[in-house]
Amino acid sequence: MMEAGLPKRERLCGQQAVAALFEHGKTLSSGCLRCRYLYGEAASDTPRIVVSVPKRLFKRAVKRNLLKRRIRESYRRQKDLVPKGTDMLFVYTDREVQSYEAVYAAMTAILSALK
Repeated sequence: MMEAGLPKRERLCGQQAVAALFEHGKTLSSGCLRCRYLYGEAASDTPRIVVSVPKRLFKRAVKRNLLKRRIRESYRRQKDLVPKGTDMLFVYTDREVQSYEAVYAAMTAILSALK
């Protein structure tokens, strides 16, 4: 079982890693989320994530930060479903601020499809 939190080693950072994700990754969508993922590129066995909420959709940073917190928390509660060594980028695509339950349901659908 993985840690309950979301430590630094589980966050995807670095231009090369993100570029590889965009160049070679596959896409899944569900509800208000789109996920770009790539298997086995990580140097470690832990899955790594990046969360993005476009400024084009939400001008106010308060709303963007709220949605990022909801996405990270819904991922953190279900990260045991993710295959080891997977890099993922989650992008919020809806123009409205969805409830935590809606974000959690979309995350569940995406993580279930990854297996």
